[in-house]
Amino acid sequence: MYPPKHHQVNDKEKMISVIEHFPLGMMVSAENSEVFITHIPFIYEESSGNLVAHIDKNNPHCKMLTENADVTVVFKGPETYISPSVYKSKDQLPTYNYITVHLSGKIKRIDNPESAKETMTEMTRFLEGKEQNFVLEKDNAKMGHFVNYIQAFEIEISNWEGKFKLSQDKSETDIENAKQQLKNNSAENKGNFIDDMYV
Repeated sequence: MYPPKHHQVNDKEKMISVIEHFPLGMMVSAENSEVFITHIPFIYEESSGNLVAHIDKNNPHCKMLTENADVTVVFKGPETYISPSVYKSKDQLPTYNYITVHLSGKIKRIDNPESAKETMTEMTRFLEGKEQNFVLEKDNAKMGHFVNYIQAFEIEISNWEGKFKLSQDKSETDIENAKQQLKNNSAENKGNFIDDMYV
């Protein structure tokens, strides 16, 4: 079984937390030899236990999102290189730690325009966070036009996989040192990199 059992996480609350902190999912659909991958934000709906999102109808991936179609979404959390220098134990090798969640399920299309608008307002409410600097109203004039160009949908989750590679096979001290390295590198300023990507 891969990854090793000590890297597998079955705690659903931890996996939901990954989705909420890193909502940009990589949605994967495959049919015959055709594979489509789309990066879009998702929200996890507590009441139904489903993922909710919407996609541009002009995206060719949309044609594969038929009712009950199989789909997988990958959420990527923090990740970093772990140098053996951070370990107290000797004779360690370099490695790469990460937190990811893989969810598989079936598409449930949302074709009703008013229901689709509701998914958009809920998505905006979630992404605006505590500040709520902007509120998207269902009766927003632009929404009436825009809703015709998106396909809203839910994913009825059938399988949860947490893949947390966090040096769990090391000593307690080494695990703590690796955790600190992950925290430090996750907080590292990537401002210059972002500037370069805009050039």
